[in-house]
Amino acid sequence: MNAKPRPGFILGVHPTSSGMGWVVFSGPFSPHDWGVRSTHCHDKNRKCVEHVRKLIARYQPEVIVLESFERRTSARKTRIERLGRLIVSLAASENVDVAIFTLGQVKAHFARVGAATRQEVAEAVARHLPALSHRLPRPRRAWNSEHPRMALFSAAALVLVHYQARAVDVLDELGRGAADLPP
Repeated sequence: MNAKPRPGFILGVHPTSSGMGWVVFSGPFSPHDWGVRSTHCHDKNRKCVEHVRKLIARYQPEVIVLESFERRTSARKTRIERLGRLIVSLAASENVDVAIFTLGQVKAHFARVGAATRQEVAEAVARHLPALSHRLPRPRRAWNSEHPRMALFSAAALVLVHYQARAVDVLDELGRGAADLPP
């Protein structure tokens, strides 16, 4: 039996080559819980999907937010494409909506605050969400791989873009309603 989603809980998930980062928000300024799940087993997708299933059971989010994982809009690996599809399928089976944003949409959102790189986006997220700021990794050197905690900030960035998109939709709807009012 599927439980009703708790209004306001949004789950952001950002898959990586070694696992995933995730964050649960109860409002645009309120990260509720977060973490990074690294797995080094053979079937990383199965472990990640199991973890998402546990997150859904625990928080009953109304929406799961993902970065676009399809090849035509993303350079992500085939495994991550499959994981994205598995998460979408899991969300459908649990009656949870899914919102997908492209990296371009995320960059456009954060360009307004002068953030262009993943590191700058993560720093902007940390400024917006002081509860996460202590988790911000140092900027990586060219010879280092990306720190696993960057996935946490990528997931949070996706949720912030989602909140902004919802706010724009509400304002558009209000504008259409105002046009129907008599002068």
